Amino acid sequence: MKWLVFVTAFFSFGLSFAQEEEIYSIFFEFDKYNLKEEQAEGVIAFVQKIDTARIESIQIYGYCDDRGKDEYNFVLSTNRANTVKDKLIERGIKSKIIITLEGKGRIMLDEDLQTDIPEARSKNRRVDVVVNYKSITIENLKIPGVYSTIKKDVVPGDRIYLEKVLFERGSSQLTFQAKKELDKVALLLLKFKNIQFEVQGHVCCTPTYHREAIDRETKKRELSVNRAKKVFNYLFKKGISNSRMTYRGYGNTQSLKQGSALDRRVELLILKNEVPAGKK
Repeated sequence: MKWLVFVTAFFSFGLSFAQEEEIYSIFFEFDKYNLKEEQAEGVIAFVQKIDTARIESIQIYGYCDDRGKDEYNFVLSTNRANTVKDKLIERGIKSKIIITLEGKGRIMLDEDLQTDIPEARSKNRRVDVVVNYKSITIENLKIPGVYSTIKKDVVPGDRIYLEKVLFERGSSQLTFQAKKELDKVALLLLKFKNIQFEVQGHVCCTPTYHREAIDRETKKRELSVNRAKKVFNYLFKKGISNSRMTYRGYGNTQSLKQGSALDRRVELLILKNEVPAGKK
């Protein structure tokens, strides 16, 4: 079962790169790690339809539901991941491109799924096969209405994509690079004092039946909100008045259709900008 189909991940390390990523999930019966024939054929077909010359790497993650002891579940989830890996290698996938194989143990049930516990558990007993494609340089990523910096003449509705304020999967913690970028943003906002804005938090890669993702630090389904709040608080500490800004989490509802890394973002939505007469 595919959750994501050819999404593009965006990274910024001086240059801009795009990397496609595709995820295929295999679901297991309770306390089992063997693959049924149709499951094996499904994951093989998924990988074999891809031009292997385009594959940068494959990551395989195994999971269990919330029942049982941690030690047992780590072993079971690792066995599930190994079963899938062995099947891929058996069918000709080179082992050297499988850079990550990890059993992550059990996934705890979260409060919003308590109404259908069996269904939630069945979706947590799985292996995710993540195919990462080779990077492609992109010189001119142009998304209508989305800009990379703050200017004095921005208008309501403009969005400022903070290209270096990207987050690790499941995290709302600001990286060192993100803080450096926000320092620059704060200086611009102090310069352009009439700009009011909303800090918007986003997430990527959640299944369609979830709007929001779990923050691994708080263990609650509030990741996009926490990302926005972290940026809001950081800008406040840098001297930006909270009367000029609000924050809100949008979960996975506003993908830019440019990739998973780019969707793990915070951006600024311009709400108001009264440029003094004669200074436009």
